[in-house]
Amino acid sequence: MEIMSGHQPSHSDDYSPSEFSHLQSELISFSSQPSLQSVPSLTSQTQQQQLYLPSSITTHHCITTFKGHTSYISSLALAGNFLFSGSFDKEIRLWEQNLNSEPDHENISNNVVAAGKGAVKSIVVLGDKLFSAHQDHKIRVWKINDQEPHHQKCTRLATLPTLGDRAIKLLTPNNQVQIRRHKKCTWVHHVDTVSVLALSQDNSLLYSVSWDRSLKIWRTTDFKCLESVGNAHDDAINALALSHDGYAYTGSADKKIKVWRKASGDKKHSQVATLEKHNSGINALALSTDGSVLYSGASDRSIVVWEKDNSGNMVVVGALRGHSKSILCLAVVSDVVFSGSADNTIRIWRGVDKSYSCLAILEGHTGPVKCLTAATDCYNSSNTSTSYLVYSGSLDCEIKVWQIFIPFL
Repeated sequence: MEIMSGHQPSHSDDYSPSEFSHLQSELISFSSQPSLQSVPSLTSQTQQQQLYLPSSITTHHCITTFKGHTSYISSLALAGNFLFSGSFDKEIRLWEQNLNSEPDHENISNNVVAAGKGAVKSIVVLGDKLFSAHQDHKIRVWKINDQEPHHQKCTRLATLPTLGDRAIKLLTPNNQVQIRRHKKCTWVHHVDTVSVLALSQDNSLLYSVSWDRSLKIWRTTDFKCLESVGNAHDDAINALALSHDGYAYTGSADKKIKVWRKASGDKKHSQVATLEKHNSGINALALSTDGSVLYSGASDRSIVVWEKDNSGNMVVVGALRGHSKSILCLAVVSDVVFSGSADNTIRIWRGVDKSYSCLAILEGHTGPVKCLTAATDCYNSSNTSTSYLVYSGSLDCEIKVWQIFIPFL
């Protein structure tokens, strides 16, 4: 069932009551709120005019469109020459990045490599393992057997929390937490949709956040839950970003971004800052390569830019404006920022001395753009421009692959 911008889902046989409720909750993030006026715009008129100079024009085109999912695309992950996609249809599919040939439509139905019991919310790849977060409160770990599309399936290695982890925690009353008036469970459990996954810089830890307002940390070798930060926010957590220097940033429907860090010698992460500037729920976070700039996207149609000051604290420097509806996803490659929106478009931004320009607007999706990933295209860059490949997933159930040529500054 397609869900287009501005349309509400109808309760049909396609969804169970719980899935239908989940989808309605999901659509809240697509609802655009009044624009954030309290933060100055970083987009200068001068740089906007430079877009029309022949020497500085960014060119782009859609290379191909992948079709096969039967519901909206929620997550994308690159792994070498392959792209994994997760969807509300509970499937994970594998696509080969052979962009010089037409998609093999005969094999599209055979590229489902994994299927869980709940809608897929987030996926990350680590070597020959794939971690997927689901609506049914679970994280699943899959073994990527042989990265040949259309001819293999992933084997499920574990479901988190693992049976051993649950059993050990059940033996000690101190490991029980109250989740409802008459119900308890161990602290290793997520008790609502797991919304986002992210890997630490050294790949030793998997971070997960959930609509249950918690942040959990798992060891990637044996999948043990090492830590849980309960009530990390006052509402569902929808966004997560990790820096190379050990900071974790979480964004929530409570309009706040919280900063967490595990100091040397400490057993647990502690909150070190709260960033408040958005006037609506936060849907996306992304960090610059060096971790000095944080970008946050929200339903107020703005991307707020935060930079570390001399004290190491994130402070607001301004906002990127241009999207007409909610910001749903962000990606950063080098000095280029990509944003996807409920207005069905993707925008490309680049900043120089705290002044940003919108280099291009990618149009082609017929539904909100829910997820993005991007990478430098080393094979097609030149001595005058850098080539990027951008992958976008949408509520129109399609994945589009875009090639972007951005001139050097």
